[in-house]
Amino acid sequence: MKFLDNYQDHSYALLRIVSGFLFLWHGAQKFFNFPIEFPYGPLNPITTAAGTIELLGGTLIMIGLFTRPAAFICSGTMAAAYWMAHGSKSFFPIANGGEIAALFCFIFLFIATRGAGIWSFDKKPD
Repeated sequence: MKFLDNYQDHSYALLRIVSGFLFLWHGAQKFFNFPIEFPYGPLNPITTAAGTIELLGGTLIMIGLFTRPAAFICSGTMAAAYWMAHGSKSFFPIANGGEIAALFCFIFLFIATRGAGIWSFDKKPD
């Protein structure tokens, strides 16, 4: 499908923007009980740190500002979240509920290695 080669930069930008957008709502849920209520009760230091990284990191990744460090930190957060909350339940992500954490971890690792790309504040002027 050679015709898609012309859209690599655009599809990468969409991956970055949508991933950041989806991620920031996890933090919004923790802090603001929006768009749905946070189901795990009051925040403790770990969920407060995670929520801060999700809200701030997701926003930075979405707009493409400080993209590499933000994505790297978000990736590490999701790796820790996977092993702390899911990995001990079962080896298989489908059985332990950790698919989202695993996907975010590797998407953000990819973004950290590639950088912001087009449609971002980090984009270098031509």
